[in-house]
Amino acid sequence: MLPFSGSIGRLASSYLIFVALFAGIAGLILAVGGTWLFILGGSVYYLLAGSGLLVTAALIWMGRFAGLWVYLGVYLGTFGWAIWEKGENLWAQVPRLVAPTVMLILILIAIPILRQIDRKPQRRLGQIAVGLGLIGVLALPLFPRVPLPAEPQVQGAAAVGSTEILAASSTADGDWPAYGGGIDALRYAPIPSITPANVGSLQEVWRYSSGDMPGPEADGKYAAENTPLKVGDQIFVCSAMGIVSSLDAATGVERWRFDPKVKPEAIPYGATCRGVAYHTQSGAAPDAICASRILWGTLDARLMAVDARTGVPCPDFADNGTADLNAGIGVTVPGWYAVTSPPTIVRGVAVLGAQVKDGQAEDAPSGVVRGYDAVTGNLLWAWDLGNPDITTLPSEGEVYTRGTPNMWTIATGDDALGLVYLPMGNSSVDYWGSNRSEAENTYSTALVALNVATGRPVWHFQSVIRDVWDYDLGSQATVVDLTTDAGTIPALILPSKQGDIYVLDRRTGEPLVPIDLRSVPQGGVEPDYLSADQPFSTYHTVAQRDLVEADMWGFTPIDQLWCRIQFRQASYEGIYTPPSSDRPWIQYPGYNGGSDWGGVAVDPVRGILIANYNDTPNFNRLVPRAEADAAGLVPIYEQGSEAETVLGEAGPQTGAPYAIDVNAGWRVPFTGLLCKEPPYGGIRAIDINSGKTLWDRPLGSARRNGPFGIPTYLPMEIGTPNNGGSVVTSGGLIFIAAATDNLFRAIDITTGETVWQVVLPGGGQANPFAFQLNGRDFVGIMAGGHHFMETPISDEVIVWALPQGM
Repeated sequence: MLPFSGSIGRLASSYLIFVALFAGIAGLILAVGGTWLFILGGSVYYLLAGSGLLVTAALIWMGRFAGLWVYLGVYLGTFGWAIWEKGENLWAQVPRLVAPTVMLILILIAIPILRQIDRKPQRRLGQIAVGLGLIGVLALPLFPRVPLPAEPQVQGAAAVGSTEILAASSTADGDWPAYGGGIDALRYAPIPSITPANVGSLQEVWRYSSGDMPGPEADGKYAAENTPLKVGDQIFVCSAMGIVSSLDAATGVERWRFDPKVKPEAIPYGATCRGVAYHTQSGAAPDAICASRILWGTLDARLMAVDARTGVPCPDFADNGTADLNAGIGVTVPGWYAVTSPPTIVRGVAVLGAQVKDGQAEDAPSGVVRGYDAVTGNLLWAWDLGNPDITTLPSEGEVYTRGTPNMWTIATGDDALGLVYLPMGNSSVDYWGSNRSEAENTYSTALVALNVATGRPVWHFQSVIRDVWDYDLGSQATVVDLTTDAGTIPALILPSKQGDIYVLDRRTGEPLVPIDLRSVPQGGVEPDYLSADQPFSTYHTVAQRDLVEADMWGFTPIDQLWCRIQFRQASYEGIYTPPSSDRPWIQYPGYNGGSDWGGVAVDPVRGILIANYNDTPNFNRLVPRAEADAAGLVPIYEQGSEAETVLGEAGPQTGAPYAIDVNAGWRVPFTGLLCKEPPYGGIRAIDINSGKTLWDRPLGSARRNGPFGIPTYLPMEIGTPNNGGSVVTSGGLIFIAAATDNLFRAIDITTGETVWQVVLPGGGQANPFAFQLNGRDFVGIMAGGHHFMETPISDEVIVWALPQGM
């Protein structure tokens, strides 16, 4: 009985019961889960700590002071184990030490109560417990750590030369006339006045709201990803649903607006318009209608062309300004076949592919890539990789080959060579390949150079052989000229989702830095289909070392224990672990990369390449067809395709023996945090000549992230997942948002230090743009937000500049 009376006694009693129950429940979970983990071959710590917590709980329940001593022993052992396993990595210590420290505080608060109850504390038991904890700490060096896998082989196996400013760089006049700055996709702006020394003085000049916000039918589906263009004194913006606006570049005032009236049911995975294309008709009078024009594709598969000055549809382009991209596609439904990326215009030919919604069916719309006359809208050629005999529209009764790899992202061009470079996706069933044709096996996840006059392939480079991991090429290749002892070489820099960065001769596709074919894991459900080797770049990779159990994370030891159990249960042999069905497999990096559609940026004067990247795994399982059918998983063309199933983010992959269940980012079900420890994304500066890292740092703070979706508002750079790329400027700055913290940053390209940042009204999942107008330098971004990245949706474009006179 407590020696306190009245309400104080009841309160003290209740507190002891609370602490004992708290410790007991935590101890039971850790002991049971720890036993499971130990049986699976994992760490014994959780079993030991859980057992110690159970003893602590029992003693405190009985009012015994020895409970404090036992927990001190557990805490000392935990602290030593945490340091032994992860050293001074503070983020890694969050699930190891924060919750145990909270438990220690709760028990310390109970000391006065325990002293009153237990007049003769069993110091000997306490000394034994603490001694055991200290012995455990001191004994840890005797136990070798699990050796970490080797770091990926990177950084300058061979030099490639130094860069020089491209004479054809279309940003040289202060404009930003194409998605990547120019069709070369350098993402470089020669704006010298904004520097690391004065960037802190940037002021918002204007902001524009398109008014395109999701209604009930589109809620949870918006991801604008738009990079505006700047040509002359005009800015061209494309909203999530493809509404194009022309703005005054100096003030942001809307000059005209064209709404293609896309219906919400046309939204595929997300409502996205990454950009538009600008084209000037050769020989046309400047004041003639559509002498300069804006072209873009819509979610309902139309290629539009409007006058750049007025926004009026071009009467000479196809059918009064509209070309039907569904022609020749065959059976489709709204949302299955959509255009989310701008065309790339090379020698007057507008080249574009389309997004085919992933994971639906083997008999999906074709991945055909087509070239249209940018003036007349006539179809000049079609590249149907499954049927090369189809060079324009299919004959009556035929369609472009269905289910073939598509180009959902943006091509790069070379006007001088007359080539357009297509980053190709995967076949329509990403995670099963045994039914693919030889043509699919040749061109899936490959960079393909087409002759822009004929649409015929000139060369191709495959970055993944027989891709069953959804590692499609999402990034534009970047055009650079490399100077070597042998002279100037026209080159391409190609980032990839698996993290490798390749350097190719853009005339031939031959690697300019050696590529190793290395053995990769075999087995899975298709042992006869998988390639035994995969190409690895010896120039550079942003891929990280293989995961180990100690890399698992969470908010508490319980989260981390859950992730460790999943790690031990899954199939994982490093990158290219074969997909499996009898148990999940870990895909690392996940399908967001590595590098995704944001691409890389190049400072051609300093010879620096900037790559931001993701560092997150996916936790996947191939679902047998009978199980998928029983769960009600059906493709987009069947009723009920929008219904949620027990399989989570799953694709039916109809026509293959398996559906696919993907846990993107590998999230903990309880807290929503990721199973892998931070960082989850970073940004890196690379010497373009040697391929060596100049600096590397996490990208993204914890201010908008936290357990259960609750923002922590912590300003520390944790490194978050990111979508969108960067812009580099001649003033020595990198401008980037991309991360999930809603911040737009300026980073010193020399040091990697953030020298300016501002809070955006929505997520900055878009590539910025920069330009010059009347001798003044500007930088801007569309803060449209992103449903997949779980950032706030907005319709605003914001532009900054230094105060007049600076």
